[in-house]
Amino acid sequence: MSRIQSVFAELKAQGKKALIPYFTAGDPHPDDTVPLLHALVASGADVIELGVPFSDPMADGPVIQRASERALVHKMGLRKVLAMVKDFRETNQKTPIVLMGYANPIEAMGAAQFVELAKDAGVDGVLTVDYPPEECEEFNQQLAQADIDSIFLLSPTTEPARTELIVKQATGFLYYVSLKGVTGAGNLDIVEVKKRVAEIRQSTTLPIGVGFGVKDAATAREVSAIADAVVVGSRMVLEIEQSDACNLIPNVQALMKELRTAIDAA
Repeated sequence: MSRIQSVFAELKAQGKKALIPYFTAGDPHPDDTVPLLHALVASGADVIELGVPFSDPMADGPVIQRASERALVHKMGLRKVLAMVKDFRETNQKTPIVLMGYANPIEAMGAAQFVELAKDAGVDGVLTVDYPPEECEEFNQQLAQADIDSIFLLSPTTEPARTELIVKQATGFLYYVSLKGVTGAGNLDIVEVKKRVAEIRQSTTLPIGVGFGVKDAATAREVSAIADAVVVGSRMVLEIEQSDACNLIPNVQALMKELRTAIDAA
């Protein structure tokens, strides 16, 4: 059982839902990334999605795009992100880390080498936004051999046949994109999300996380009543953007505790 599977099994046994924050590695500065990882765990994170900065994103909205731009100023790249995960693992062997990013950096490094380095660093899952399921079977096999979960996105426009294809390849958990658009766009239609999550559950026993539209504690509470995990990305990155060096950690932890309390009260 992978670290991700273990966390979801433990939470299910406790009748709890997972809180999965996202932020971009290297934002606002590379020296902040490992401390932020530990701070998120200390304030209630069950799994952490760590974004790999990329110059040409297609799923990220303006807030996360700006985070990538800030990180890239500091020459952040995939190797540095993996080194950060390895540093985090020196003192945390429990909290799963999912790398979220795009195919280009993996292709540039070489998929086999990436998988080898990711395993060595202690990465638990990989979500590659622009690897379609039709084209990444070999990559998924490499991840599986390294005991790394393959996380896939499902959206409001994913058709049933494609859902079936995705759930056959996915491991760890599924990430349902609650909005038509990029991260942080629009307002979440909780009735529609509930309907789509119920439909997806008919095709899989994997836990389902919901993100792209969770902007506050109230939304997090609503989503937690439907899904197995609440993913908070743009709101978390905005908190980082609006904080300075002195209050970065306290502000992030305050937001996390607010979200944690809301989810646990659902």
